[in-house]
Amino acid sequence: MAGIIKPMCIVLIAAILAVAVAPRGEAAIGCGTVVSYLNPCLPYVTNKGPLGSCCSGVKGLYGAAQTTPDRQTVCSCLKSLAGSYKDVDLSKAAGLPGQCGVNIPYKISPSTDCSKVN
Repeated sequence: MAGIIKPMCIVLIAAILAVAVAPRGEAAIGCGTVVSYLNPCLPYVTNKGPLGSCCSGVKGLYGAAQTTPDRQTVCSCLKSLAGSYKDVDLSKAAGLPGQCGVNIPYKISPSTDCSKVN
């Protein structure tokens, strides 16, 4: 019985945390999705590698974020990610959409107000 309770508690805690940090609205994209799309960009934006397959991730994420709540979530995740990696070259990160031929409706910057993203 005790062997079942511990995994159930872990699942319950994870579910509560997911609800607590979930963005309001109807966003279908979460930060995990943003990370999976943009993971190939990490070497480039940290000056440790070439652009490589980054643009396919940028374009995929752009195509997936079709609603305003999705775009706001992506914006918030990008801000959070930029703040969590010390080595990120913010000018390279901000330039990714243009370099990949994607036009997003906001600047990738820690100062962007994601609530105003449409």
